[in-house]
Amino acid sequence: MTKDVIALTQRMPDPSAMLAGLLSGGPDKLLGAAGEGAVVRLCDGEGRPLVSVEAPLLVQVAGEAERLLGATAPPVPYWWTEARATTGVEEAERLAGTFAARLAALADGSAWPPEAAQSLAVVETDGVSVAPAPDAAQPAVDVLTDKVAVVIMDRPVIAMTAWLQHALRTAAGAELGLQVVTPPGTMLSPAVRHSLSNWPSRWVVRDERDGYYDGLSGAVLRWQDDMFQPVAAADATADDPRTPVAASYQEVTATGEHQLAITFRTVHPADERLVLGGALESIWRELTGEPPAGWGTAEPANLPWSPRQMTDLAYERAPEPTWFVVVGSPARPGLATVRVSRTKAGVEEYVTLMFGYGPDEEPPVDALPRAAEQLATRHRLLSMLVQLRKAHRSLTVPPRFEGPGVPLAFVLGAEEVHQMPGDRARNTPLSQPPLPLGPKTRPALYYPLPGNPADLSGWQDFERLMRHLKGA
Repeated sequence: MTKDVIALTQRMPDPSAMLAGLLSGGPDKLLGAAGEGAVVRLCDGEGRPLVSVEAPLLVQVAGEAERLLGATAPPVPYWWTEARATTGVEEAERLAGTFAARLAALADGSAWPPEAAQSLAVVETDGVSVAPAPDAAQPAVDVLTDKVAVVIMDRPVIAMTAWLQHALRTAAGAELGLQVVTPPGTMLSPAVRHSLSNWPSRWVVRDERDGYYDGLSGAVLRWQDDMFQPVAAADATADDPRTPVAASYQEVTATGEHQLAITFRTVHPADERLVLGGALESIWRELTGEPPAGWGTAEPANLPWSPRQMTDLAYERAPEPTWFVVVGSPARPGLATVRVSRTKAGVEEYVTLMFGYGPDEEPPVDALPRAAEQLATRHRLLSMLVQLRKAHRSLTVPPRFEGPGVPLAFVLGAEEVHQMPGDRARNTPLSQPPLPLGPKTRPALYYPLPGNPADLSGWQDFERLMRHLKGA
């Protein structure tokens, strides 16, 4: 049975509905709170949490329950309430299921997964206790060592939820890695991928043949020295420390699906008139014909697209950086992460953006120069890299090998071009000359890199261009 249970309801769970859910273990069950009251806990007799319940979240963006859970949600807006049971305690899992079932019944909705929330009856928990958590451990951390915090998750897609963000921050604050263990059928949201690729953090996939392996690299893993680490191959040496790759990771099936992946940076003067998100909306409209659908500071993205609201939140959090996730409509899968930070140059936006395309859909490659020109002339673009990847249209990251993308184009902003000595930015070793964007007197430059997903030679051209621009 899953450890996470979610109620998706048409109406906000009012105090009486929440109370009915929290009484799933009977009237004498201890309650606790955390996260400044944002998390309520059902506890054992010693006050240790059996179930942690997040505050209900109003979701106003269509398609998020389908994207992250494979569930059919009520029409937007609807309420998303998560309950996470302590791993390995059957009564805790039943408590979470009953809590979600009661909320769904009282607030007009459904629970995910359906099989976890089939009973409204009180769960007998007398005598049930939870092992004490180590010092500084979160209740949802399953194993804590002096090197890593390990959490076990069983969801269709591991998303950058508010809970997972908190787990990552807590682990980083304690100078620990976070290792997420999942069953083989689980995918990652692109928003999580980077956070679990920094050692010693890992995505650990359970596997019948090899035990465990890294879902992003395929390296076979074992629990050793208080964390999951790669196994040394039989013929490994100190000079060649080889690691076997899991057989499951190498089982790749061609689907004909592609992703267009774009990363870019913009920098703006720190001005009270500044509105963030304009560059992202501009390129989104150019490539899809519509603006983004929604945004949030975690997944699910719950707010309708609003650059003004994004700006206000980033302003409130300044000078600390702010991270956002932005999603598109279900008809055209699109997802971006945006990191806003203050630098000496001003306010910087670092954006990673991707769109998914099926076997019969063509990525709008011809629109890339127009999109780049808008960023360069209106949004103070510093640089941009465009790649085409053989990957899922849904944008989810499977625990299988996905080849690297091939670069289609690189763009250098007008200010960066202007600062280069002589004609270095214009006279490159590439076969195609750069395309000027914007004013002739101070243009940005668009460098075509005609890539083919079956041919990685485009990276050679890209590396030659980077060495040339750096004066190497």
